Amino acid sequence: MTSPLKTESNRLNARRSTGPRTPQGKAISARNALRHGLLAEQAVLPDEDPEAFTDFSKRMACQLAPEGPLEEFFVDRITSGGWRLRRVGRLEASVIGHRTSEAQAQLEEADSTGDPLAIGLIRDATGADSVSKLSRYERSLERGVYRALHELQRLQAARQGEHVLPPAVLDVEVSSNEM
Repeated sequence: MTSPLKTESNRLNARRSTGPRTPQGKAISARNALRHGLLAEQAVLPDEDPEAFTDFSKRMACQLAPEGPLEEFFVDRITSGGWRLRRVGRLEASVIGHRTSEAQAQLEEADSTGDPLAIGLIRDATGADSVSKLSRYERSLERGVYRALHELQRLQAARQGEHVLPPAVLDVEVSSNEM
């Protein structure tokens, strides 16, 4: 529990924090959510081809054959998640390539030998750990795609008259009485 003194200190600090004030600062702040684009509000980032996304969306909708707004919603979720998952591979390759190039340059500068890929990955893991972060985002995106796909399949099966069991849900409560 936070002490009253700490709460008051936080309130005072919050009053002084007004965010960016200059147009340049506001522009930078507006792009904070676009560091990697995996959680961006829009599925298509400025450097991506909107026509490729439209084509991907049409092919997904054709294959998944939604009927009605609820099924269309789940197809949109699947499509958006799938598009972002494609981005993960590109980002991971870029991070690894960048880290490997840095390591190679440092090896050449020091007239040393070693595996630039291994050195680059080790340095990434001890620093920003971008590869692990991308992996976590990838797992989260995959879970979201699979959840949406399974719910779409349940809706479509029910629409076709099949008996559909409710989704299996497991609530887990974790608590520790150790002190």
